[in-house]
Amino acid sequence: MEGKISKVTSKGQVVIPSKLRRKFGIRAGTRIAFVEQDHHLVLQPLTPEYIDSLCGFLGEGPSLLEALLKERRKDRER
Repeated sequence: MEGKISKVTSKGQVVIPSKLRRKFGIRAGTRIAFVEQDHHLVLQPLTPEYIDSLCGFLGEGPSLLEALLKERRKDRER
């Protein structure tokens, strides 16, 4: 694992090295999720590419939209 080192400022800020920013598409204003995972801190940039990669990750299953519409129909019938 190739590592890059950065310091935390007194305001809690960290500089992400430019090579990593380019590689992961991090630009000014990019939101970053901080996830604790097995005693590690993972920074996940919330880029459009990452969001697109999540499409379908839950697999097939009941449609939540259909279930909601069905419940609303029942409510109107009451």
